[in-house]
Amino acid sequence: MQLYNTLSAKERALLIEEAGKQRLTLSFYQYAHIGNPQLFRNFLFLAWNELDILGRIYVAHEGINGQLSVPAENFDELKAHIDSISFLENVRLNIAVEQDNMSFLKLKVKVRKKIVADGLVDETFDVTNKGVHLKAEEFNRMLEDPNTICVDMRNHYESEIGHFEGAVTPDVDTFRDSLDIIEEDLKDYKDDKNLLMYCTGGIRCEKASAYYKHKGFKNVFQLEGGIIEYVRQVKSESLENKFIGKNFVFDHRRGERISDDVIAQCHQCGEACDTHVNCENEACHLLFIQCESCRDKMQGCCSTDCQEVYNLPFEEQKALRKGTHNSNKIFKKGRSAVLKYKK
Repeated sequence: MQLYNTLSAKERALLIEEAGKQRLTLSFYQYAHIGNPQLFRNFLFLAWNELDILGRIYVAHEGINGQLSVPAENFDELKAHIDSISFLENVRLNIAVEQDNMSFLKLKVKVRKKIVADGLVDETFDVTNKGVHLKAEEFNRMLEDPNTICVDMRNHYESEIGHFEGAVTPDVDTFRDSLDIIEEDLKDYKDDKNLLMYCTGGIRCEKASAYYKHKGFKNVFQLEGGIIEYVRQVKSESLENKFIGKNFVFDHRRGERISDDVIAQCHQCGEACDTHVNCENEACHLLFIQCESCRDKMQGCCSTDCQEVYNLPFEEQKALRKGTHNSNKIFKKGRSAVLKYKK
């Protein structure tokens, strides 16, 4: 019984290319009580591996958070399988704005303590007492209300390349960092302002809205389905788009173009650019913004030091990495002293 990947990312990419079939990238989440996350994880892996589904799925006692790539011809079968699970029946599936057959190259179903690392003790407040969900048209109207404070619940490297007009974009590395900072910054507006929140797909706002209501905010609202669903509704209902730039996504695409605006800059030369890359030095792998000119000049590396390592023979690079890990630099996405033009 196969419960884990047997192919490398390169092997999978070759198979996808040879198949020549369209794949769909989508995401979903659901808070629910799962008694045995490990058993549920194994159940999902077995079923979805058979459907050639790839992606990153987190399962916890509190629910599920999934980002998937599925062959278009298997979408209906995936939908039927999801609907056959009682607490997932009719769950909203956020279809990606831009499609890429290589968005995911492995199926990873992992058991976690939480489906989003929020650092909260859920037992201390009512997580079901959430904010008011707004559709795109309602969100646009509230965004124009001068009595509204719109807050981006994402991290600095996400909001740097795209955000809603006039939104507060906290300079934070993680979701858990933003919660207390936002409360402190907005403490004088708990009674008389509309607190309007958004994130990529809605999952962070589900918990944050309940948390802020617990903290005394009277008028709490959230964008239903996040940026992904907002864009879908804007297109299908011919609404005004108030999101500028790109929507950062956590797969190989790294971003979806929402508007033609480029609001970020290359971290190495300062030219207008909103393309995220990972440093080609595997011992670094830093996420940063790099234009094509700098990519050619630096060979996809974030610094001359990394470029020197990248040009060493593979075995020498491997020897240098032995006994070390790069988790800190990956965690500190876009933060490095070598990036001269990081905002």
